[in-house]
Amino acid sequence: MYVGTLSFDLLLGDVRSLKEKRSVVRPIVAELQRKFAVSAAEVGGQDLHRRAEIGVAMVTGDPGHLSDVLDRCERLVAARPEVELLSVRRRLHTDED
Repeated sequence: MYVGTLSFDLLLGDVRSLKEKRSVVRPIVAELQRKFAVSAAEVGGQDLHRRAEIGVAMVTGDPGHLSDVLDRCERLVAARPEVELLSVRRRLHTDED
């Protein structure tokens, strides 16, 4: 069993309220879930207007597939014009950890 996680630290563009922030973050989370069958959620910075942290997790039996999916998730978030990707933290775990 292999578990992979990503943590994205994002700077949002022209966002002036938490409501506007939700309208930017929710579609990103939904697209990650829909396209890649991963678990995704906003996991940090909920009280900040222009910052967001999105977490992604996936469990699989194939480490190559895991790496490929996490790479594609990272590219999707980095390509979004309404956010600036400040950092990405990737962790891979096995059942032997």
